[in-house]
Amino acid sequence: MRKLSLFLGLLFCGPLAAQPQRPNILFIFSDDHAPQAISAYGSRINQTPNLDRIASSGALFRNSFCANSICGPSRACILTGKHSHVNGFLRNGNKFDGTQTTFPKLMQEVGYQTALIGKWHLSTDPTGFDHWEVLPGQGSYYNPDFIQMDGSRQRFEGYCTDIITEHSLQWLKEQRDQNRPFILMCQHKAPHRNWSPPARHFSLYKDVDVPEPESLFDDYAGRSKLLQQNEMSLKNHFSWGHDMKFQGDNYFPDYFRSLRGNGEYRRMTAEQRAAWDAAYEPENQEFIRRMKAGELTDKQVVQFKYQRYIKDYLRCVQAVDDGVGQLLDYLDDEGLAENTIVIYSSDQGFYLGEHGWYDKRWMFEESLKMPFLIRWPGVIEPGTKSTALIQNIDYAPTFLDWAGANIPQAIQGRSLVPLLKNQGQPSANWRDAIYYAYYENAAVHNVPVHDGVRTDRYKLMFFPRGREWNLFDLQQDPQEMRSVHADPDYAGVLAGLQKRYRDLRQFYDVNTATIPATRGDESRWKARNAQLTANARRGNVDLAFIGDSITQGWEGAGKQVWEQHYGERRAINLGIGGDRTEHVIWRLTHGNLGKIKPKVAVLMIGTNNTGHFMQDPDEVAAGVGEILDILAERLPETKIVLHGVFPRGADSLDEARLNNVAINQRIRRLADGERVHYLEIGQHFLEPDGTIRREIMPDLLHLSEAGYEKWAVALEPKLKELGL
Repeated sequence: MRKLSLFLGLLFCGPLAAQPQRPNILFIFSDDHAPQAISAYGSRINQTPNLDRIASSGALFRNSFCANSICGPSRACILTGKHSHVNGFLRNGNKFDGTQTTFPKLMQEVGYQTALIGKWHLSTDPTGFDHWEVLPGQGSYYNPDFIQMDGSRQRFEGYCTDIITEHSLQWLKEQRDQNRPFILMCQHKAPHRNWSPPARHFSLYKDVDVPEPESLFDDYAGRSKLLQQNEMSLKNHFSWGHDMKFQGDNYFPDYFRSLRGNGEYRRMTAEQRAAWDAAYEPENQEFIRRMKAGELTDKQVVQFKYQRYIKDYLRCVQAVDDGVGQLLDYLDDEGLAENTIVIYSSDQGFYLGEHGWYDKRWMFEESLKMPFLIRWPGVIEPGTKSTALIQNIDYAPTFLDWAGANIPQAIQGRSLVPLLKNQGQPSANWRDAIYYAYYENAAVHNVPVHDGVRTDRYKLMFFPRGREWNLFDLQQDPQEMRSVHADPDYAGVLAGLQKRYRDLRQFYDVNTATIPATRGDESRWKARNAQLTANARRGNVDLAFIGDSITQGWEGAGKQVWEQHYGERRAINLGIGGDRTEHVIWRLTHGNLGKIKPKVAVLMIGTNNTGHFMQDPDEVAAGVGEILDILAERLPETKIVLHGVFPRGADSLDEARLNNVAINQRIRRLADGERVHYLEIGQHFLEPDGTIRREIMPDLLHLSEAGYEKWAVALEPKLKELGL
């Protein structure tokens, strides 16, 4: 008996006994669910009792933010724990690199089962999951298709939110290994546009007016003029069929965009359509009657749009809340609740009429904030509220921490586990600010590229398009209606936030010189880029010049020189004035190389990185290096002549010229003498005393015809050496 007791004592005191049971994780994730549409967050427009169950039995985070407020990029940030510029998924339309390290892969390595059901939206198949079935693209609300792990597609009749919940429950009940911990990512399409609710909620809010936000009729004064260029306003950008659910022709094109009809309606069964028509057509016909009778003012039309939009949105939210309730009930009924961490979040927030908008993208609070509700039984005290600054890049290291997996040093987020164990109270070394960046320039909704930082009280935004700052005091101006960046009383705050902005960009390795950027919002650039792409599609090129306005100038001041030296040599000019390294990166990966396979490419780029931002030479050199990598990948047989950036400015001590000199010191090291040949010819444009004659560079930057002649003559020996 003594031996048995000793054996049992050793057994229960040994390593296995010391290791706590690892928790299951249920991650419920929706699309475009604004915190202000969750009653636990104080919503004045709807009730979400099941989401509130998570908050009341766990914690609610008031300062939860996304790193890039758009669907695909937010998901990539969550999977990798890294900002968009690092994980490579900057904008919708990119393809997620599934070979990179993600938290599901690392959790698999330590024994977790990983499952993903619902919206994916990353263009490539999921990796790191034992089980997955995902919607193609945005997916559909009615009778959705799901991509299966074998690549096939299967259509399920019913409502998407309900089907995702049902399939999640099916995996939990029938497909998982009950002897292993799991993470299940249940990811809803709802409440994404076009906000098509299930029939059971058609009558919700039917006879009430949902309160309007105070800024519904925002005139965008007192902030960047770029706000006025938006294409996401209820007033001007809602469509007749897709958004507003009208059938047939658009009777009022001055008030509604025609665009496309309601694709969800076309997917419905006859029974589904009958229920839909019964719910919407009486309201539709009454609105049409009143419009034709001239009974509605312009303001009333906007108010009608808002009521139609917000009610449909909230009805979709209600279906998500229903599904959350079913999942929570299952955990309770099966005795899993005590060892299952439950999180509810969304890929970003959303504008519910604030600033007159729908959609997201802008760094204003409504789309920057994400809901984050978490239940961790036995650790987080019920009803906990936290104002700590957290971000979606924190999810991956948190999941890994729970799983007992190593957190790679390359992950940029921080584990929330210590914060959660301290009831949401941040330690002294927790972050004081978050960094945000949006990259989808010249795309749908016309929201410009911008980035910034947000502290507990202030928010600073930078808009490269106009090189302007906006600063908001969230304590005094919570609706962000007036930027105080030019207010003398805030001069110290502005300087401090700009310093924090620079430091965080450096901390997160943000280098705009390497991040692909389009200038498609500029009509001349857009037209020029399209023409270059068309030229390149013709192929038959032996020599390509790649660069900015100095290269484009071969078609201006250098036209005669070009004809003389390159007219018979099958040459193409791929220069666009004003481009920086990041724009060339974009162009080379978005069509400008077309079908060309030149024997030699001449690259001279970087002077605008200096002239526009006086960018650090190391950063510019990295941008040049990225261009060389692209050329190596796409034109492996092409020899590259890498020019040193040409001199500029009045004399040898000109600050911009010195910056270019420093760039050249670095990029010369990128040459290998075989595929890449470095050629610095700046001395040909200079006088013995280091000055530049205006006969060579009229504005001390761009070349005259005589300057282009000097360029051609200096380049010729190298071209001949390389076989041209």
